[in-house]
Amino acid sequence: MKYQKRMGHMGRQAFSLLSRLGRHELALLLCLAIISGGIWGFVALAGEVIEGDTQSFDERLLLALRNPADLNDPIGPGWVEEMGRDFTALGGVGVLVMLTLGALGYLLLARHFRAALFALVAVPGGILLSTVMKLGFDRPRPDLVPHEAMVYTASFPSGHSMMSAVTYLTLAALLIRIQPALRLKAYLLILAILLTLLVGVSRVYLGVHWPTDVLAGWTAGASWAAICWGVMHWMQGRGQIEEEAREASSD
Repeated sequence: MKYQKRMGHMGRQAFSLLSRLGRHELALLLCLAIISGGIWGFVALAGEVIEGDTQSFDERLLLALRNPADLNDPIGPGWVEEMGRDFTALGGVGVLVMLTLGALGYLLLARHFRAALFALVAVPGGILLSTVMKLGFDRPRPDLVPHEAMVYTASFPSGHSMMSAVTYLTLAALLIRIQPALRLKAYLLILAILLTLLVGVSRVYLGVHWPTDVLAGWTAGASWAAICWGVMHWMQGRGQIEEEAREASSD
């Protein structure tokens, strides 16, 4: 009798586990694909950069964004160049710190204390990883064209690109979990991706990064954000982070 009860209990647990996996299968598979693809892409790209195989590609694309008659002049009218500086500022440390503090305040006011604590670890952790990788690779900045923004660190990976991916994508993942409306979840995610892309493109346009620096920053930052999402999902399943808000059914 005890054996039958034990088997029945194990069967119910297995069914419950399969049900949870079924509900979240797509999201988990997507998360795993981003992590594995991002890590593989970063390692492969770093190897090519170290061997110098990307130099021709980097130079062609960087020069394509400059006036051939005057390499001091980025393509496009003056307001485009000014907009590039505006976009690149969105990946600066000051802006990202203020944005993170604002998101933390929102999470605390919404009484999602554990999610706020998670963000306080996840975002600075990604920024620290970016700094360590820069020191490790120590790639020189582009010298083909004048820099249209001040730089004072190594080139690979792009810190602005990686930090913006870490910050915007991680905070979006946290805010999505407390936002029940599906359309607002999608809006937050799309906005985070758009901001990350704009920051990276602006770094190449301003001549302060090779294109492969930005690609590496995007892949590393997206991988970190996906890892954070996976950890957050696991912790939420164990009751260590507040439950995700869901849109009420219309039935």
